[in-house]
Amino acid sequence: MGNSYFQFKQFRIEQGSCAMKVTTDACILGAWVPVLPGVRRIMDIGAGTGLLTLMLAQRTEGVFIDGIELDSDACAQARQNVSSSPWGNRVTIIEGDVKQYHPAEKYDVIITNPPFFNNSLLGPAAARNAARHTVWLSYNELINAIAANLSTDGYAAILLPLEESKTWKEVVAAKGWHIFKQLQVLHRPGAVVKRVVLLMSPTARGAEEETEQLVIQNQDGTNTSDFIALVQDFYLKA
Repeated sequence: MGNSYFQFKQFRIEQGSCAMKVTTDACILGAWVPVLPGVRRIMDIGAGTGLLTLMLAQRTEGVFIDGIELDSDACAQARQNVSSSPWGNRVTIIEGDVKQYHPAEKYDVIITNPPFFNNSLLGPAAARNAARHTVWLSYNELINAIAANLSTDGYAAILLPLEESKTWKEVVAAKGWHIFKQLQVLHRPGAVVKRVVLLMSPTARGAEEETEQLVIQNQDGTNTSDFIALVQDFYLKA
């Protein structure tokens, strides 16, 4: 995935100006997160290339999607990708800091693939540090931004490494929110959990947290049928 672009079935992601490129993890998030009946507005915090906004646009009809991105280069690239897609009439990329963002109407769903790492060794590239580490947006600031922009009966989705997801669960609990479903992502059968997608909301949505697992590859290196089924509407070759 080191090309200057990533070609999907219905859109192309140009990514040469973005610190974070298209990843399998992000594609899993965009393909898996549920869009329930009645959803009209979706927000993507940290839009990057615009990948998640366009995946959700492809999956929905009549749903308006806003992506907010702090980095000006990434924002410009995301706008280019949106304008070249079939859904430019209902996807908007906003340049700005989500901590200062106050929309006129709140969102039914908020999705985010945020900076992962807390208190980790930073690299030499400032833009990549901002994309990968909680330099400008701590977990507490992120949950507060989600809460400020989500409707009372809405829900949010976040993608994190397993260890970071444990910290996030503590942040969610301290906020008085509820995690009602999670997807555990494994590279191969029997491997440790690589990534976790968590669904959360201000109100409880069930007696227990529901857990699913997704294994990306079989032991022989081929993609599993579950992974193919999830991404086949997007990948040219699953």
